[in-house]
Amino acid sequence: MSAKIYRPAKTAMQSGKAKTNLWVLEFDQETPRTIDPIMGYTSSADTRQQVKLTFETAEQAVAYAERNGIEYRVIAPKEPTRKSVSYSDNFRFSRSQPWTH
Repeated sequence: MSAKIYRPAKTAMQSGKAKTNLWVLEFDQETPRTIDPIMGYTSSADTRQQVKLTFETAEQAVAYAERNGIEYRVIAPKEPTRKSVSYSDNFRFSRSQPWTH
């Protein structure tokens, strides 16, 4: 039984950052998914992959995994690089591309 511990990224559907400060422990898939021959659904008998545990810090998630004998890997979050842009730079004289409408 193995799991990954990570901090989820911001959703692409909205600009808010809700639920991005929590750490998630998510179990890896142990058995492959199978296709049901009658209905065509994809299913698995492994119910652990449906479980997502949330923690306030990575240390709490690691302590939980070690306490319960779960092999884990921690995936470090990637912080976005912010580029400071000024509105007045659109109209400066030394602009590399001409300003158009």
